[in-house]
Amino acid sequence: MSASPTPPTPYRPFGRVLTAMATAFHDDGSVDLDGTARIAVHLVEHGHDGVVVSGTTGESPTTTVAEDGEILAAVKDAVGDRATIVAGVGTNATAHSVELARQAEKIGADGLLLVTPYYNKPSQAGVLHHFRSVVEATDVPVMLYDVPGRTGTQISLETYAAAIELAPVVAVKDAVGDFARGVRLTQMGYAVYSGDDEANLAWLAHGAAGVVSVAGHAAGPLLAEMADLHDAGDSAGALAVFTRMLPAIDAVMGVANYGATTAKAALQLLGVLDNRNVRAPLVPLDETELAALRTGLAASGLL
Repeated sequence: MSASPTPPTPYRPFGRVLTAMATAFHDDGSVDLDGTARIAVHLVEHGHDGVVVSGTTGESPTTTVAEDGEILAAVKDAVGDRATIVAGVGTNATAHSVELARQAEKIGADGLLLVTPYYNKPSQAGVLHHFRSVVEATDVPVMLYDVPGRTGTQISLETYAAAIELAPVVAVKDAVGDFARGVRLTQMGYAVYSGDDEANLAWLAHGAAGVVSVAGHAAGPLLAEMADLHDAGDSAGALAVFTRMLPAIDAVMGVANYGATTAKAALQLLGVLDNRNVRAPLVPLDETELAALRTGLAASGLL
C-alpha cells in the first residue's frame, strides 16, 4: 500500500518533539543541577529538538524563583543551541509569573510556557488579564498551556482569540483533547502542541505542530520516528510506532501520581539518574509501581 500524500509541514516555533523534563534532586531535597543537565542532554541525544523546564513535571510548584533560574541556566549550558529551551513561568499569582518570565528572558530562554492560573479559578477576563500581564513583561515567544484537569479552568475560544493578538503568543500546549477545537485554534494562528501522550498521534493528524511529552523521557526516539513517518505521509507507519509505544505510555501515565514520579523512575531505570527523588507532596514510586513501569518500558523495547 502506498503512503498517503505528504501533509503540509505545520508551523513549529518551538520544535517538534519536546518533553516537559523532570528536575533532579539530591537525597537531601536540594536541586541536583548536574543531574538535571544530564536529563536535558539525554533528551536532546534521544530524538528531541526541544525541552520544557520547570513545568509540572519539573515540580515547579515546589521550586523557588532562584532555583528555577539555576535550573534554566544549567539546562541552557548543557544543551546550548542543540534544542529549543522553553521555561515554565505559569503560577496562580500574576506578579510571580511576571518575575519568572523576566528571569527566564534574562537567562536566555527561547520560549515561555504559561499555564492558566490554577486553584483560584479566575474568570475568562482574569485569565486574559493574567496572560497579557505576563506576555507584555518580555519579548520572549509564549506557549499557553490549557490543562483544565489540573487548573480547574479551561481557556475559552474568545480568550484564545484575544490572546493571539498579543505578538509573543504563538502556540498552545493542549491537554483538553478536543481535536475539532484544536483545528479552530490552528485557524486562529496558534501552533498547537499535544499535551497528552495518549493523543500525540491524533493531534499530529489534526495538524498539530508537535508534542510536549512526559513519556518522552524514555520514548524520545520513538516519538521522533512517529513524527518523521507522519511528516512523510506514512500514516500506517506512524500508527505502528505509536502502537509500539502504548505499553510505555500506559506505564508512565497509568500511575495515580504520574508525571515527575514516573519520569524520574524511568530515568533511573535507564541509568540517567541514580535515584528517583521527588519533593513532597509527591512521593516516589514504590517497588510494585517501579516493577510495572519496568514492564511497560520493556514491552515497548525501551529497556
